[in-house]
Amino acid sequence: MRMDVPQALHMKGGTTETSYSNNSLYQQNVISSTKPVRDDAITCLYKETIPRSLAVADLGCSSGPNTLYVIYELIETVEKLCRDLNHEFPEYIIFLNDLPSSDFNSVFKSLESFKQKLSEEMVGGKQTGPCYIAGVPGSFYGRIFPTKSLHFVHSSYSLHWMSQVPEGVEDNKGNVCMTKTSPLNVYNSYYHQFQRDFSMFLKCRAQEVVEGGHMVLTLLGRGSDDPSLEKSCHIWDIVAEALNHMVLEGIIKEDKMDSFNVPFYAPSTSELESEVKKEGSFTINHLGAFETSWEAACDEKRNDSKEYQITQFMRAVVEPLLMSHFGESIMDDVFRHCQHILADRMSKGDLVHVSLCISLTRTS
Repeated sequence: MRMDVPQALHMKGGTTETSYSNNSLYQQNVISSTKPVRDDAITCLYKETIPRSLAVADLGCSSGPNTLYVIYELIETVEKLCRDLNHEFPEYIIFLNDLPSSDFNSVFKSLESFKQKLSEEMVGGKQTGPCYIAGVPGSFYGRIFPTKSLHFVHSSYSLHWMSQVPEGVEDNKGNVCMTKTSPLNVYNSYYHQFQRDFSMFLKCRAQEVVEGGHMVLTLLGRGSDDPSLEKSCHIWDIVAEALNHMVLEGIIKEDKMDSFNVPFYAPSTSELESEVKKEGSFTINHLGAFETSWEAACDEKRNDSKEYQITQFMRAVVEPLLMSHFGESIMDDVFRHCQHILADRMSKGDLVHVSLCISLTRTS
């Protein structure tokens, strides 16, 4: 049975101990790392267009404290520019997009406090331009906004998720996505699905973004064009090892494990660049890779162990997908295994993710 990606793919909602809302410090640190790229992009956009209404879309916004984090920073940057240039503040039209299964209710409940923060904390203490915020459920691998309606598009840690699990990955035994140990045909299936998806993403945004508009996209990636040489570790590597242990223990049936693959692909910089150039509607202003330690998920103020905090970070991201295939009853077992594996790997050295950040301008 094929995975119903729009229903299964979402961060863990709510505000429980294992929710994404309480376990997304890692993603916030990644967002902070890419702030200079966003600041450059929004500054360039504003100075070149001086829009009276600035339409911004955050794609894959999820829920929790990070949802409006980028929006606040973008508005802060534009407001400072307006003061420096003695311009009237624009009005802001903010679109928050994610799949329909995302916890939009939590996002909507936080809007009043967000607007209050805007009015109280902006530099100079002056009233900001009016800010209108809307939720837009739907897959960004299709059209979700009107033609030429967006000035700025942002997405962080969403585009490594694909629209579907690729066809032809039945022999990816022992793995749950494309890894350095996957057969060549599995790599090809995942790579071709990434090509189709990212090309469609660019085509749709090319219709929705105004000429001169900007996009800043951050996603998990690879440090090498050759996946067999990849040194970084992804969450799914740990999850696959945990599931394989549970097969050996008789908790999970082997055929159930072998039939589980996830719609996740971490491209290299050259793969990303190639698709942008092939689609042809955007120019690349910046494309870079950077490493982030898994320990960025840890809050030093908490009393629990680093491996426990990292396991909770993992669980907030992957549990909904696991539950859609294996059911809820084994989830605690899965993440107990993950924590033990993490403790062992962390004792042998630092675990890192490679992230890619690309800044684009709509040119034609």
